[in-house]
Order: sequence, then C-alpha cells, then structure tokens
Amino acid sequence: MNRWLRLGFACVGSIFLMFALAACKQEETLTKVKVAEVTHSIFYAPLYVAESKGFFKEEGLDVDVNTTWGGDKTMTSLLSNGSDIALVGSETSIYVEAQGAKDPVINFAQLTQTDGTFLVAREDVEHFDWDQLKGKTFLGQRKGGMPQMVGEYVLNKHKIDPHKDIDLIQNIDFANIANAFASGTGEYVQLFEPQASLFEKKGIGHIVASFGEESGEVPYTTFMAKQSYLKKNEDTAVKFTKAIYKAQQWVENHSAKDITDAIKDEFDDTDPDVIETSIERYKKQHSYSPDPLLNEKEWELLQTIMDQSGELPKHIPYNQLVNKHIAEKVTSEK
Repeated sequence: MNRWLRLGFACVGSIFLMFALAACKQEETLTKVKVAEVTHSIFYAPLYVAESKGFFKEEGLDVDVNTTWGGDKTMTSLLSNGSDIALVGSETSIYVEAQGAKDPVINFAQLTQTDGTFLVAREDVEHFDWDQLKGKTFLGQRKGGMPQMVGEYVLNKHKIDPHKDIDLIQNIDFANIANAFASGTGEYVQLFEPQASLFEKKGIGHIVASFGEESGEVPYTTFMAKQSYLKKNEDTAVKFTKAIYKAQQWVENHSAKDITDAIKDEFDDTDPDVIETSIERYKKQHSYSPDPLLNEKEWELLQTIMDQSGELPKHIPYNQLVNKHIAEKVTSEK
C-alpha cells in the first residue's frame, strides 16, 4: 500500500478513535436516573418530548424510562430502589403515607393536570346527557385508581350514584378494558387516548364526554421520589425538573402535529393521525401541565375526589407530601 495512503488511513482512524473516546467520556459524565412510569401513554407526551429533544442530556442526565404497568408495581419499584423516580398518580403517595412509611414518597413535579379519560358510548348519540347513563352498563376503571375515582366524582356531580343508578363493572384489568368493550361488554366505557379516538375511527364507539373537562384540575400524574433520595440528590431532581419544564413549555407552544412528530417513535404501532388527534384532545382540555408546579388547591381537590369515592385513608396536608420548592426554583429561573 502507498505510504501516504497508509498515513491517511492512520489519521482517519485516530480521528475516529478520538471522537469515540470523547463520546464515551461524555456518556460517563451523565448522571443516570431510573424512572418507572405507571403506563406508556400519549397522555405523558411531555416526558417523551424531553427525551426526543435531548432536554435531559442538556441537563447532564441519562434518563432510563421503564414501564411498570400499574400503580402498585410502580410504587414497589420506587420503594425497593428499583427506580429513582416514579411517574404515577399522586394518590399512590397518600396510600403509602397512610401505611406509615418511614421514608415518605414526595411529589415534586407535576406532568398532567386533568383526568385523561373520555366517556365512550357504543351508540352514536346526537345530543348526549349524563342522565342517559342511568340503568346502563358502564365499564369503569380499576377500583382505587385515579381514573375510577374521578369517574365516580363526575357521575356524582351529575346526580348519578355509580353504585345504584348504573351497572358498574370495575373488575377488569386496565390492559383489558378496551378489548372487553370491543368484544361487546358494556354500553359505555371510560377510556384513555389513543383507544378512545381509535374506537371512534373504527366505529366501535363514540366519544360523548371528557372526564378531564368535567372534573377540573388535579395532580393527576406527578413525578415523585422517596424523601431520602431527594435529600441526597436534590441537584439531580432540579435538573430533571428543568428538563421536564423545557418539554412542558415546548408542548405548550407547539402544534399537535409537531408533538406527534417528536414522539411517534414511542408509539410505532399507532397511526400518527390517531396520535395527533389524541394530542389535540389533550391540548384542547389543557391536560398537559404547562409547568411542574403542583398547587395546594389541586392537592385538596384530589383528596375530595378520593374521599367521595371512599378511598381516602386519611387527610394528608399539602406540605407533608409535596415539595414545591424544586418546581418553584426551576420556574423562577430565567
């Protein structure tokens, strides 16, 4: 081989090695954070935007998100140190506290601020009224979870006793609710997106109301961590919240189409048009919180909803399980 050609190959190889080593060094300097999400949902779009747009890496974090499928499993992962941070309904932190936790689970950043479910009717109704549910079979969500509690709260708001005025089914696993309705169970069902829009597109059901619009703002899904983790890793929690806040603002200021393009790889088995429709619905009802602040009014409404459904073990003061200082620090910085 020509001497100059050999030198050229050697130089290219050296440059490649330098870049490879630099990349490895950068990866080594990133702080690893393990996140357990209760489910994998378009409802959590800002989280996936933070990943796809590189907001976590901008803050020096290497975030590993794993779906744990269910509130109980998510909290088990957090409490057993299988994860550092959990994304789950705030009610779970109250359940843990009521059991006498020595290391409380603290809510430090809010992701969604409304319920994310919709009421889907089997028949197309031109003029829907909540009274139409009376005497009908309603396929609800798991007992004790936020979707079911919000569902009951909204039904009570419309003078419907969920345990007397309707035939309430709530013993089907979360993952199987949509399939049960598609197979013929129930005249009404409570569904998250994209199942609601997908069923409407296929003619399986028709969206007639939004539980999110009906219930108001609640800390529906928040990032939480054990108190001991936040004390030892406050800087990491602040950086994590900064990245989430960047993503929340990005989602707030971009179209459903832009958001779909940013997160569609997370849902490669879902039609992008359905993703876009789902995001548009959530944006329209302001489900995505524009910032990570969880305020006291939301916290109290959460406990009112839990109390009305008979699931509140005891009232927990706002400052006991909510760390607002991290979110306040992040949102106050220019």
